[in-house]
Amino acid sequence: MALIDGFGRPITYLRLSVTDRCDFRCVYCMAEDMQFLPRKDILSLEELAIIAQQFVELGITAIRITGGEPLIRRGIDQLFSTLGQLPELEELTLTTNGSQLHHHINHLVAANIKRINLSIDSLQAERFSALTRTGNLSRVIRNIDLALDAGLRIKLNSVILKGRNSDEVLNLVDFALHRGMDISFIEEMPLGLITHHQRADVFISSETLRQRIQQEYSLTPSKQTTNGPSRYWQASGYSSLIGFISPHSQNFCGDCNRIRVTAEGKLLLCLGNEDSVDLKQIIRQYPNENERVKEAIIDGLVKKPEKHHFTTNGETDIVRFMNATGG
Repeated sequence: MALIDGFGRPITYLRLSVTDRCDFRCVYCMAEDMQFLPRKDILSLEELAIIAQQFVELGITAIRITGGEPLIRRGIDQLFSTLGQLPELEELTLTTNGSQLHHHINHLVAANIKRINLSIDSLQAERFSALTRTGNLSRVIRNIDLALDAGLRIKLNSVILKGRNSDEVLNLVDFALHRGMDISFIEEMPLGLITHHQRADVFISSETLRQRIQQEYSLTPSKQTTNGPSRYWQASGYSSLIGFISPHSQNFCGDCNRIRVTAEGKLLLCLGNEDSVDLKQIIRQYPNENERVKEAIIDGLVKKPEKHHFTTNGETDIVRFMNATGG
């Protein structure tokens, strides 16, 4: 089967959030004092597996496990194992902050996860701690090296804020290239009401970052893709890719192939819109009637909007934080 939205775009990629909780409190992602969902409102691991299977049977070929921080979810390794055995699923990946990675590397490899995305916004210990509010940089770097030694391919994700970490762009590129990792630089997404900074004041465009990187590296456009919205460039002499995710300056909606399911079971049809379908209500009201879940997915997809409407002034109508959205 194939999932096609109302604008003729094939939908092949599911981002499945397993928790809204995180052991970091990144300044662009959430408030310092967060109120998380009650555990009863979160999908069980069994419910997550059932929903994922319905998507795969409908034509989804790639699933990314997201959060919050997925690796703090109790029992998460069993979900990796279950999803890794779905024969029609071509790729299972993970987004993590890296803090708990050392506990799970062997399970990821056993579940046939070959690559992960890892968020890191600074290589300076004090700044990393300030941006994450709780993070330990040395632990994250140690876990990166452990994962690379285990054969996992890593793409780093860095949210760049002008005046906060924008002076580290070249250092982050060096760090990635010299370890054989890809890296994507992300324009801050205006999700949730934050008080730490004014989004308009810290916005810096992908083009500005690319021009800065090109002062040190010869970049050529790459046709490689990884299902997500990154537009990649190749640095001369390196196999790694340098990507840019530009929700403001270069809208990537035209070829969107993605949908999200939040940890509370809402099918989000677009990152920048509030339209959703409550899959949890269906799966709990009609247990073992999986065709109802499929029907809800197909019906909901008709409502997937053509594009989001982010602006660089930081204003947003989206009140959910990124941790509740699912990376």
